[in-house]
Amino acid sequence: MNSEQIAAALAEFDAAIARETDADAILGALQTLCRQVIGAKLFTTMTVDMVNEVARRAYTSHPEEYPTSGTKPIRYDSWFDIVHKEHKTFVANTIVDISKVFGDHETIWALGCGSVVNIPVVVGGVLLGTVNCLDVEHHYTPERVALSKHLELPAKLAFLAAAHAAKA
Repeated sequence: MNSEQIAAALAEFDAAIARETDADAILGALQTLCRQVIGAKLFTTMTVDMVNEVARRAYTSHPEEYPTSGTKPIRYDSWFDIVHKEHKTFVANTIVDISKVFGDHETIWALGCGSVVNIPVVVGGVLLGTVNCLDVEHHYTPERVALSKHLELPAKLAFLAAAHAAKA
């Protein structure tokens, strides 16, 4: 993806954020942007509540397999250290590597996915949640991971806009 294509995708995202008033539509615009920039067969966002040590799926491209209802406990592992503590993007490019940190790896594989990028969404030093893009094995090349940096600011905007919309 070249700089003109990235600029066009960001402009489309910006226009959606400016007009949408529904949290799902806002996060859907983020999904579209992520698919355009780095690709994602499966896309979700998670919010984090560290006081209660739970994460909640706020948005999903696959509501049947990954519904937005309920919470799951925070797990303290290597993934937690990378994403929560270091605020760095987590990348795994094989289902074997995914299985080391995600208990639902069989569902991920059944959906045709074998690689993942988890982008932390950090505002004011606090992790609000993650943007999760999954695709076929070896999809998230170093070039696509570098392109994912273009998604960090839009992710922050989308999370804040979705939270605002949910309160309205």
